[in-house]
Amino acid sequence: MCDAFVGTWKLVASENFDEYMKEVGVGFATRKVAGMAKPNMIISVNGDVITIKTESTFKNTEISFKLGQEFDEVTADDRKVKSTISLEGGVLVHVQKWDGKSTTINRKRVDDKLVLECIIKDVTAIRTYERA
Repeated sequence: MCDAFVGTWKLVASENFDEYMKEVGVGFATRKVAGMAKPNMIISVNGDVITIKTESTFKNTEISFKLGQEFDEVTADDRKVKSTISLEGGVLVHVQKWDGKSTTINRKRVDDKLVLECIIKDVTAIRTYERA
């Protein structure tokens, strides 16, 4: 099922991302730089390990994980979080927890695009990627 996500994706649209980053607690300067970045996301699968690399002029990050198993993640804005990613109804559901807070990033295929819903409290950002 994860095969639908495998490949290289480039960001083509971003809505409400600044509000999302603000709610997460990202500082002004970092938000401005991150908001201008047009990252590529490279998703690969090796056995039961999924790797998601995000590359941009701002910062490169990489996570490798097994579905349903909690792991330590350092986010692009340097938060140290406990993450769990599961596959629910064709959606990769990525939950990050830190300092009593929680955010959910849903990655799903919509037509030929990869759509990320970044949700914290009542703020949702939508980031749309196309195959690079």
